[in-house]
Order: sequence, then structure tokens, then C-alpha cells
Amino acid sequence: MPTSGVPAAILALSINICFFTVSASGSFPRARNVTWKSTNFKTLLTWEPKPSADYSYTVEFSVVGQDREKNPHCIRTAETLCDLSSSLTDLKATYSADVLSEPPRGAPSDLTEFPHTSAPRFCPYKDTDIGRPDFKMEVSKDKRMITLYVADPLTAVFEGSRQLSIRDIFADELQYKVFYRRAKSSGKKMYNSKSSEIELKGLDRGESYCISLQAYIPSRSNDKQLGEISHTQCTHDDDQSIFEMYSVGVIAGAIFLILLIVAVIIAVTVVCCKRRRKARKSEKEGVPLRDV
Repeated sequence: MPTSGVPAAILALSINICFFTVSASGSFPRARNVTWKSTNFKTLLTWEPKPSADYSYTVEFSVVGQDREKNPHCIRTAETLCDLSSSLTDLKATYSADVLSEPPRGAPSDLTEFPHTSAPRFCPYKDTDIGRPDFKMEVSKDKRMITLYVADPLTAVFEGSRQLSIRDIFADELQYKVFYRRAKSSGKKMYNSKSSEIELKGLDRGESYCISLQAYIPSRSNDKQLGEISHTQCTHDDDQSIFEMYSVGVIAGAIFLILLIVAVIIAVTVVCCKRRRKARKSEKEGVPLRDV
């Protein structure tokens, strides 16, 4: 009987070790909703949930088919995002990434493989979103043409100390879609330009125009061709009459206000004059007659 207890003890120990290993692996939840978020080549990998004190996250990435790397700022971290902008150096390459659930920093573990979740494949050149451009307008002397000077959005990519714009990266592939309309009309016209200096010609003299634009890269997939649309800017026609610039109600209100102010001034003036006359009359009546 004593000898039969040894195998039982070994079996119980084996079961405990197996249970510990399974529970240790199961104590590291897998990351969920692993997503790339990228605008103007500022590229973040994000995921959920926020980890507890019992585990952390590590990000591994690579060009598809090459050895995996780790970003030094995203090793056993409690954060749920990793900035990989400076790590994705080949903008036209396709990248894969995994978020591993691991013990927190300094905590030992006997596991050799940790639960992980893979991100969709990502190509910066094809997949980064293009942000909102800014532009300035200049109206020609004959007021038949408007020139737009577009400031190409800057990116998170540097060449030495110089920060590159989307024009530096996309070159001739970058175009701009321009939308313009008369200020008093809802009907839009569209114009495509391959340049960042855009001339809108043949406009109607004496009309104000409202303009917006967005980057357009036709070589991309349909859902990634267009960038964020700019704020709308409108020109102002100095030759417009007051009746063109303001509504009838505004003009009528202004006339009424002017008449009211004039009426108040006249009324105050009349009252003041009457009081002065009355005061002078009272003074004369109060002066005694002189002896002759």
C-alpha cells in the first residue's frame, strides 16, 4: 500500500502542473480589435482591452515574409497603441503585425509562446489616409479667374531633417479635386488638377464663389483615393451693390434703425430747447423792476 501512494502522488503532481500551465496561459487574454490607424503616414497600431496588472502587451511587426521586429517602446507595455510611424521605413512594402499578451515587465514565465492576435496587412503608400489640405485664393483683376495655392499636407516622414509633404511622396500621382459654386447657388462644379497651383478660369464677373478641395490619388483603391475635404472658402465681390450683399429685411431694419436714431435725436433736441426757453423765461420773470 505505501508503494502505491507514490504513483498517485506523481499523477497528482502532473495534473497540478498541467492545470497550472493551462491556467497561466489562459490568464493572458488575447487582444481584440487590432486595427491600423494612419493619416499622412502617422501610423498607429491600436487594440483592446486595457490590460490588468497581471499581463501586458508586446507588438511584433515585419515586412511580409521577413524576420519579425519589436518596437522598443511597445514591449511589455500597459498601453493599447503603438506608434510604428518611424519603423515602417519602406512605404511601399506590405506589413504584418501581431499583438502578444505577455506577463508584465519583470515577471517570470515558463511559457515559450504567448496568446497573440494578428492585425490586417497594411501598406503605408496604399492605405494611409490623406488629411485636410489648406489653400489660399487670389482673384484676378478682371475677376474672371481665381488662383488657388494649395499647401500640400505634411507627413510624419522625414528625409534627414526635412519633413516631407504628400507631394514629395506621391509626386505626379497626387492630384486635387476642386469643388466650386456661386455663393448664391447650390449647384457645384468640379475641376481636377495635377498641380498645387490651380487656376479656375471663365468665371462670371460680379459673382462670389465658394470653393473646397481634397487630395485625389487615382492609382489607389476606390475607398482610399480621396483625402479629407478642406474647409470651404468664399470670395467677396467688391462691386456688389448693397441690395446684392444684404437681404431686403436687413436693409429695411437698418433704415428703420437710422430713422429711429434721427427721431430720438430730434426729440431730445426739441425737449432741451423747450427747457432752455422755459428756464430763460423764469429768470426774466424773477428779476425785480429797476427804479426810474
